[in-house]
Amino acid sequence: MKKGVIFDLDGTLWDACAAIADSWNEYLTEKRTDLKDYHLQVCEGDVRRLCGRTMDVFGDELFPQVPDAGVRKALGEECCAYEVEYLKHSGGMIYPGVKETLLKLRQKYSLYIVSNCQAGYIEDFLTWSQTGELFEDTEDYGTTLRPKDENIRLLMERNGIDKAVYVGDTITDYKSAKDAGIPFIHCRFGFGDVKDVPGVDAFSQLPDAVKSILG
Repeated sequence: MKKGVIFDLDGTLWDACAAIADSWNEYLTEKRTDLKDYHLQVCEGDVRRLCGRTMDVFGDELFPQVPDAGVRKALGEECCAYEVEYLKHSGGMIYPGVKETLLKLRQKYSLYIVSNCQAGYIEDFLTWSQTGELFEDTEDYGTTLRPKDENIRLLMERNGIDKAVYVGDTITDYKSAKDAGIPFIHCRFGFGDVKDVPGVDAFSQLPDAVKSILG
């Protein structure tokens, strides 16, 4: 039987909100001077609030003062693309014990990442954290344009996973795991609050939590 631990990324494996906000502001200031009259600016809290949602909503959520919906959508996509390049050299804050714990989990389970991020973002994390060799496969919204529950099922089918658990930090992650038909472990140190589900207060506690579900 193939057992898999599938991870969310933001608020679960790392926190890149500050760097993401910096990248968007850099793009808005240096590349979109045509929009300077709208005084567009993104703060870390804005990014944190939107983490876990699909990237197609970012333009509308962050730039409501821009009247043209098409421009808002395109601007969100442009900023996301710029962000991927920016994070290659800036990275994010990896949570304590991530690589050590992944190495421990890898001895017994296959490891994966499924995120609602854009294409290329997961690769930034894997490079920055030097954990690429620990994950068998990944999937993201930017590649498939599918919701997270569908991407979880897609990844499981593609890799022949018989039993899995999803590890995330938000209510959206919990609902996605539930819709995909697999159990959920809440990272309480992340961005969201999910009540009455199994959880951990530190990444290093995951092996015991996973073992209690997958055996």
